[in-house]
Amino acid sequence: MNPQAKLLSITSLFLGSTITITSNHWVMAWTGLEINTLAILPLISKSHHPRAIEAATKYFLVQAAASALLLFSSMTNAWYIGQWDITQLTHPTSCLLLTTAISIKLGLVPFHFWFPEILQGTSLTTGLLLATALKFPPITLLLLTSPSLNPTLLTTMAVASAALGGWA
Repeated sequence: MNPQAKLLSITSLFLGSTITITSNHWVMAWTGLEINTLAILPLISKSHHPRAIEAATKYFLVQAAASALLLFSSMTNAWYIGQWDITQLTHPTSCLLLTTAISIKLGLVPFHFWFPEILQGTSLTTGLLLATALKFPPITLLLLTSPSLNPTLLTTMAVASAALGGWA
């Protein structure tokens, strides 16, 4: 991969993560997540192997679906309460949709089937980046909205993810 393109991708990853982590508005958080998704795609598909191209395509489709669900959740919340602020998530439907979207983005247990397939098609460095650094922005959104979310559902998904991760 061209060094300038690699530098641009890595810089975009840091920019997208920073935008998401520091935002107070749902649209800015969504923008940062989308920047992250688009910045990692060239790094996933840089080997030009069919498995890498397949992994990049799957990653894009899963992340785009989760981002659309996150945007729908924030629009539903804004429709009912009139606020686009991240900490003002109060509508129950929005809370459930947001939990689902972040679970998909993080690869938690009910929505985890896509993640091992993506990791199999990437290099070790890109897989490490996918499994660690790209999890910080969704976890930040989860922590910012955790007072509004269902604690039983979050605990169940956390325990199931830890159990399945340890067992597998």
